[in-house]
Amino acid sequence: MVARLLLARHGQTEWHGENRYAGSSDVALTGEGLRQADELAGFAAAVRPSAVYCSPQSRARRTAAPSAEALGLPLRVVDGLREVHFGLMEGRTRDELAASDPEAVARFLADPVTGAFPGSEPPEEAAARGAGALRAIAAEVPGETVLVVAHNTLIRLTLCALLGIPLETYRTVFPRLDNAAVTEIAIDGTRTGLLRLNQPAHTRY
Repeated sequence: MVARLLLARHGQTEWHGENRYAGSSDVALTGEGLRQADELAGFAAAVRPSAVYCSPQSRARRTAAPSAEALGLPLRVVDGLREVHFGLMEGRTRDELAASDPEAVARFLADPVTGAFPGSEPPEEAAARGAGALRAIAAEVPGETVLVVAHNTLIRLTLCALLGIPLETYRTVFPRLDNAAVTEIAIDGTRTGLLRLNQPAHTRY
């Protein structure tokens, strides 16, 4: 039976304004991020998913918590949903890294897979990890709809892996996912369909 997964990026964090790469770093939500989490909870209350899953990182857990509370459901933390570790880029902006290592930035912009930042989690491994996590969730909830709160790069890489899109194009095919916006997919075994992309939570259905 087909499982429907409502994928949401976490709310805005304190590093968003400067466009710093958070990755595996623990960064708090801003006031706007907390508002977005509440907005996502309103969406969840209207749609009534049967379960709420999230990444173990605090920004994802804090975003997912109001939805779980609104639904009276436990928050199910899945380690495979954590964000990609960005290695040398962790905690930096691209301009900061370009000042010390312009070639690293150029390689990344040319091909974010073969040119991944030094020391980062290989994108192929992150994509496989994310796809495995979502397929495992889908196998737990056949015929149901669930909310999954995770991260920008992890979700985009995972979508490519599930939909058969070349990983090196993830930044152009999916330029960005907005904070607390919803992307819906349907998973039936090894088959995945994209039902909607980057829909603001306040628009509901």
